[in-house]
Amino acid sequence: MTDLFSTAADSAADRPLADRMRPTSLDEFTGQRHLLDEGKPLLRAIGQGRAHSMIFWGPPGTGKTTLARLIARTTESHFIALSAVMAGVKDIRSAVSEADQHRQMSNRGTVLFLDEVHRFNKAQQDAFLPYVEDGTLTFVGATTENPSFELNNALLSRARVYVLKSLSEDDLLAVLRRALLDEDRGLGGRYSMSDEALQTIAAAADGDARRALNLLELAADLAEDERITEATVAEVASGGRRRFDKQGEYFYDQISALHKSIRGTDPDASLYWLARMLDGGCDPLYIARRLIRVASEDVGNADPRALGLALDAWEVYERLGSPEGELAIGQAVVYLACAPKSNAVYAAYKAATKDARDKGSLEVPMHLRNAPTTLMKGLGYGDGYRYAHDEDDAVALGENYFPEDMSPARYYHPVPRGLEIRIKEKLEDIARRASERKQDR
Repeated sequence: MTDLFSTAADSAADRPLADRMRPTSLDEFTGQRHLLDEGKPLLRAIGQGRAHSMIFWGPPGTGKTTLARLIARTTESHFIALSAVMAGVKDIRSAVSEADQHRQMSNRGTVLFLDEVHRFNKAQQDAFLPYVEDGTLTFVGATTENPSFELNNALLSRARVYVLKSLSEDDLLAVLRRALLDEDRGLGGRYSMSDEALQTIAAAADGDARRALNLLELAADLAEDERITEATVAEVASGGRRRFDKQGEYFYDQISALHKSIRGTDPDASLYWLARMLDGGCDPLYIARRLIRVASEDVGNADPRALGLALDAWEVYERLGSPEGELAIGQAVVYLACAPKSNAVYAAYKAATKDARDKGSLEVPMHLRNAPTTLMKGLGYGDGYRYAHDEDDAVALGENYFPEDMSPARYYHPVPRGLEIRIKEKLEDIARRASERKQDR
């Protein structure tokens, strides 16, 4: 457990640059202006010395830990930091005891910061609640995952959620320049580097201040004659991938963006999100499977070829791998985005599924039953069945294919796009002729 900040002189040279450059005041804090600009509720609460329990939700390197420390400092609170990766209920009890002792000795409140709070299970999260309720602790949690899915409602109801955003390249450049010049905690102006090299690091950091400072420190370690060249920066920045977080919040956000861009008939945006996911390390076969879903859900019978093309792209990737297979997936993405759209089959399937669940096990009508044995024929199985191929246009007009205890339903409503225009015309023609046949009888 740690209390507030070490001084700049405390083993500064032994600490990573990102840790040394951690802001020690709100004036030094970069980014998150939507939370910390004048008049914003969080800044007002901090300025008035009234810390409340909160959850910081955002990508890595956006200042969640630093902001928790600054809140403790600004409100003159004792600060305890735990990580859900390492801590358990025993550590929570110890923190509560420490907070009690501190309040009795100094009459100061305690800010308990829990990093990776989403890694705690329900019982561990519930362990905080009594102490948040009685004021023993001001709870500050940090998470990269969506609190709606990962945190208990009881904890969410007692803490306000603040969303932290990735830092812009301008924010990261400001952080890097301060680190280059800072005499006490940074590199002290000893290194020279071009604006282009700084921009390369900022771009490679992808909104993460910690990553930016780590890359800068590594480049400084490799520098010759205290000159950080663009070649050195390119070398240290070459291994980084964009933020993706497989199976995490960013994963689902990006696959959602890809799906919706295709649905919205925007091939360019669709290709961008495909490239983002592949660049982030997504398994191309996962995307290929999703495209099959898109072909059925959003294109459907408006262009039945879409499903075949999506399956072909999957098979091409399985056979050829990267990069040829990725190009086939890109081809499928563009085709699906440009294809006429219909969710008529998707909507019909959901409606039919609901009826199947709600109406119970209705009997199959006798005329639709198969009769492979003499006994079944004698019981009337198949009696009255009209073989469609023996009828005009292979349609048994007026035949009922629903259970006898269920009114015929219409689930499938073709849209006026693509092939479904023709399908709609055919179904309407059948319905018209069936109605005429009924009137004639």
